[in-house]
Amino acid sequence: MEDERSRQQGLWPEDGDYPRAPLGAGRTREGASGTDFRPGPGGLQGKAEPLAARMAPRDFSEFFGQEELVGEGRALRRAIEEDRIISMIFWGPPGTGKTVLGRLIASMTRSRFVELSAVTAGVADVRKATEEAALWKSKGKRTILFIDEIHRFNKAQQDVLLPHVERGTFILIGATTENPFFAVNPALISRSRIFRFQSLKDQDIEAILKRAIADEERGYGHLALDIEDGVIEHIIRFAKGDARIALNTLEALVDAGERVRVEEGLVASQSAEAVAGMTGAAMPANAVTRAETVEAGTAEAKPSGRPLEKIRITLKTAEDVTQTAPLLYDRAGDQHYDVISAYIKSIRGSDPDAAIYWLARMLKGGEDPRFIARRLVIAAAEDIGNADPMALVLAEAALRTVEHVGMPEARIPLAQATLYLACAPKSNASYLAIDKAMKDVEEKPAFPVPPHLRGTGYYGAEKLGHGVGYLYPHEFPGHHVAQQYLPAELEGTRYYEPDPQGFEKTLRERLEELRSRRKR
Repeated sequence: MEDERSRQQGLWPEDGDYPRAPLGAGRTREGASGTDFRPGPGGLQGKAEPLAARMAPRDFSEFFGQEELVGEGRALRRAIEEDRIISMIFWGPPGTGKTVLGRLIASMTRSRFVELSAVTAGVADVRKATEEAALWKSKGKRTILFIDEIHRFNKAQQDVLLPHVERGTFILIGATTENPFFAVNPALISRSRIFRFQSLKDQDIEAILKRAIADEERGYGHLALDIEDGVIEHIIRFAKGDARIALNTLEALVDAGERVRVEEGLVASQSAEAVAGMTGAAMPANAVTRAETVEAGTAEAKPSGRPLEKIRITLKTAEDVTQTAPLLYDRAGDQHYDVISAYIKSIRGSDPDAAIYWLARMLKGGEDPRFIARRLVIAAAEDIGNADPMALVLAEAALRTVEHVGMPEARIPLAQATLYLACAPKSNASYLAIDKAMKDVEEKPAFPVPPHLRGTGYYGAEKLGHGVGYLYPHEFPGHHVAQQYLPAELEGTRYYEPDPQGFEKTLRERLEELRSRRKR
């Protein structure tokens, strides 16, 4: 009875198996638990869909980039082709193929494939998907649950997944732009393989654009495009390794291009030249350009004298459409930590040019300038210290200035402090001294304060022997007198070892002289 009810509800097909859709076909079943589909990415899709959606790869021959992960013979590619999918997390910048690869798996695996978006799904959606997966598992059918933007699930939502991943109710594939070690529960990470995606190379972006221009079914191969020299290179620079941005930009340029009426034969010739004239990556082997159609002598290629439209895309149009370049920076994510780390390390490494670049990256990305200023104060004490005591003064002044004036003017004192700290002599002696002392405090007993150093500011202190025998340094030559300051158990311990850099060299010489006096 339970099996029959499940079939009536559409959970199982009549024959007890999930039929495999042919590559390139699209089939969806919309429900509260997301989309359960065999999409054949980029298959029977309407022209109303965005170009980036239409051009989604249908197989690995159309998948560009990530050679380290899915190149010929790589472990992940073999696992996908042999349908040996394990739970995994795809991590990388936007537009690098994470979601596309997930949907490519959907078209190739014999397992049931369910896709959820963490942007719109909730705990109820996840529970429904897991209940359906459990029913299918009882009939011997695996389920792959693909969750896009998994980092958007909070801890409670991610916890719902954990027991089902452990029991093998489904195989989890998560896609995220955030560092999973920050954004995904450690328990899920320990049960998954993490695959890191990199920004696409320029030749990969160019190959993707060429395929979109040449593809007559899903791209612009049916149009006559007159693309001016430099436009493709401009799109590549603007996209910065993001295929989605590149295709969206191409789509916007086609929409914004100038329409020119020309003869059909001329249109065919110019369209072919537009594709053939681009340099760089080779066209996909299965791509057919309009030039090949003309050479084949088809009826379409024969000039009829009928006026047709040519779409002219100039470099000026491309520059107008791409006035504001996208910047990969997230104040709460991976870029926040990576860029501030590069910034501090550039200051520590005395490279003012690198430091000012990373400062600009953070400011253009919308980073809180007060956060940057606070890190400058820390760097001044940790990495410069007494080698140049003015560094801390200037960093503190920059922090106060930023709080008073705000952006965009705050960029100037931040730049001044950054450059000063990067050029200043370096010493981490203060940092090492306090850490060494803290370690002794943590690991050793709380030794008593020597009696002559104890406070005498209250009645009866003298009767207790506090302060007895204390020597007042200002009453001695050079305002110094040798006496015990550390607890007896630590006598002779050295915490501060000044570096022979900058002003600390002077401190080092003086300290050596004072220490030599104590030995006399």
